[in-house]
Amino acid sequence: MSFLDRLLGNDRQLAATKYAGRESATDRAARTRRQGHRRNTTRAARQGQAWEDRDRAQEVTTDWYRRSR
Repeated sequence: MSFLDRLLGNDRQLAATKYAGRESATDRAARTRRQGHRRNTTRAARQGQAWEDRDRAQEVTTDWYRRSR
């Protein structure tokens, strides 16, 4: 148990008793951490797609070769 837990008490226990129906600070921090992870994976996927689009745009086409659309 850390010093702050001894001083302030267990926030999950307080959330269950005194603040019934509200989410504890620990649960809220865990939820935002999980949401941030999902947001970062989406951003990484978008960056990868942008790289792919730029790479394809740089391809040199000649008169005898045209990519299918």
